[in-house]
Amino acid sequence: MNGIRNMDRWMLVSLVVLLAIGITMVLNTSYLFSQERFGDGTYLFRKQLAAAGLGMAGLAVALLVPPSVYRRLAGPLLIVTVIVLVLVLIPGIGVVRGGAQRWLGVAPFVFQPSELAKVTFVLYLAYSLSRRADRLESFVPGVLPPLVVAGVFVALLLAEPDFGSAFILAVITLAMLFVAGSQVKHLAWVALAALPAGAFFIMSADYRVKRMLAFLDPWSDSANSGFQIIQSYIAFGSGQLWGRGLGQSRQKLLYLPEAHTDFIYSVIGEELGLWGALLVVGLFGVLLYRGMRLALESEDSFTRLMVFGLTMLLGLQALVHMSVVMGLVPTKGLVLPFVSYGGSALVVHLTVAGMLLGVSRREVRP
Repeated sequence: MNGIRNMDRWMLVSLVVLLAIGITMVLNTSYLFSQERFGDGTYLFRKQLAAAGLGMAGLAVALLVPPSVYRRLAGPLLIVTVIVLVLVLIPGIGVVRGGAQRWLGVAPFVFQPSELAKVTFVLYLAYSLSRRADRLESFVPGVLPPLVVAGVFVALLLAEPDFGSAFILAVITLAMLFVAGSQVKHLAWVALAALPAGAFFIMSADYRVKRMLAFLDPWSDSANSGFQIIQSYIAFGSGQLWGRGLGQSRQKLLYLPEAHTDFIYSVIGEELGLWGALLVVGLFGVLLYRGMRLALESEDSFTRLMVFGLTMLLGLQALVHMSVVMGLVPTKGLVLPFVSYGGSALVVHLTVAGMLLGVSRREVRP
C-alpha cells in the first residue's frame, strides 16, 4: 500500500486526463469515417477501447516490475525486436497499408512493431550506456557500439518506410548518449554525418520531396501535397480562443485526412480552441517534468537512463505530432500519445506510463 500511495500522482492524473480526452476525441473524429468505411460509426472507437483495456493491463503489470527486470531483459528484447522488424519487411508476412509495410498480423488484428522497437531500444541503450559509463569519453570503445545498433534499427525502420519513428529513435539516441556523458564533439560529428544520409533518403522518393516542398509552401500544391496542412491551418484558425464546441468540427467531415490519427490535434484546436490545445500541451508538460524529475532522483544509472529515455519518447513524439499539424515541421505521420487512434501505439504508450509510474512508486517524493 505504501508503494501505491507514493506513486507520482501528478503523472497519474495527467495520464488519466489525456486518456479521457483521447477516448472522447477518437469517437468524435472517427465516427463518420467508420460509418463510411465499415458501415458502423463506432467500429474504430470500439477497437480503441479494446486497445485501452489491453494497455491498462500492460500498465498494471509494468507497475509491479522493478527496473532490475528490465535490465536483464534488455538484451533478449533487443534480439526479438530486430527479428520482428525483419519479418515485417518480408512480402507475405508484413501487412501493407497506405504504401508502407509496417504491420504484422491478420486484419483486423495487426500490430505495429516500430512502436515496440522504440521502447526496447531505450532499454538496450540504458543498459549499454550504464555498463560503459567509464568509456563514453572515447568514441570507438564507448560511443560507437550503441551507434551501430541504433543504425541497424534506423535502417530497418526506414525500409518500411517509417521516417517518423526513425527520426524519434535517432534523436533519443543522441540525447541519451549526451546525458550519459558522451562528448558533445562526438555527437556533433555523428549528427553532421547523418545529414547527407537524411537528405538522400528524402530525395530518393517523389512523395517525400513533395512533402518537403509542401512544408515550405503548401499553397503551391493545395489540392494534393499541401492539402493536409492547409486543412489543419483552417481547423486551428476556425477554433480561435474557445473553439467551435465539442463535436462541432467541420474539418473532420472528410476534409481533414487522418483526423482521428495523424491530425487529431487539429480537431482539438478547432473544437476546444486555443485553451483546449494549451491544456493538452500542459498535460504533456506535466508528464515531461515529472518524468525528468524522476530520472534525476534515481540513484541507479540504468534506471536514470531508462526513465529519461522513456520520458523523452513520450514527450518528443507529442512534440513532433503537434509541430506537424501546426506546420512547424514536415509531415511525418506520428500519433499523439494517449490521444490519437492506434491500438499498437496506445498499448505501448500505456505500458511505458506504467513503467514510469512503477519507478515512481519506489521513490518517496512530495
